[in-house]
Amino acid sequence: MTVTDEVSIRPGAAAGGGTAADAGGDAAGARVVAALSGDLDGGFAVMYEAYRGPVFSTALRLCGRWAEAEDLSAEAFLRAYRALCGYGPERIADLRPRAWLLTIVTNVWRNGLRSAARKPPPGPLEDAPDPPDPAEGVEDAAARHETGRELAGLLAELPAAQRAAVVLRHVTDLPVAEVAEVMGVPEGTAKSHVSRGLARLRRLHRDEGRLHQDQEGGGAR
Repeated sequence: MTVTDEVSIRPGAAAGGGTAADAGGDAAGARVVAALSGDLDGGFAVMYEAYRGPVFSTALRLCGRWAEAEDLSAEAFLRAYRALCGYGPERIADLRPRAWLLTIVTNVWRNGLRSAARKPPPGPLEDAPDPPDPAEGVEDAAARHETGRELAGLLAELPAAQRAAVVLRHVTDLPVAEVAEVMGVPEGTAKSHVSRGLARLRRLHRDEGRLHQDQEGGGAR
């Protein structure tokens, strides 16, 4: 898949071969809530296994760097566990675990942006490949790494709200209603952030393509 493909994903398309039902709802949610209601520590392990993939994928595309995504994911799960320790049975029963976890991830990332100016410049975006797939061939993995690196660079150019909306909708495959819930905005605002973010990604991709063409043309002369 090229970057052009990635920035023109059909709304509702499930990444990684998931079904439409999986993309539109949290299939693991009821199981996780039941496990948390029975035993907090055991339930937390169930929640971690169910959502570590979406949490890390979201963190990686928000941060653009592997090490930062690992730190962000770990911090999100730590905060989630601490919060659950203070939740009563009714609050756990009403929990929407996927949206709740991704809200924590997004909020921690937003808070980190506020202090980013006081930190040293981060490493290059090349340090942020996509999560590996054990069943994937070497050539496919290399091609996907290049696509992931390019997409990470383009996402980094988006305003924070648009980046979060695009990542949640088209990387994590949340329905728009859940994107709005995670971001704490009305659905119409979430749709606007997604639409504007995708439009800007396409413009950035076209501009980058023209720049490469100009550079290659200049080198040929």
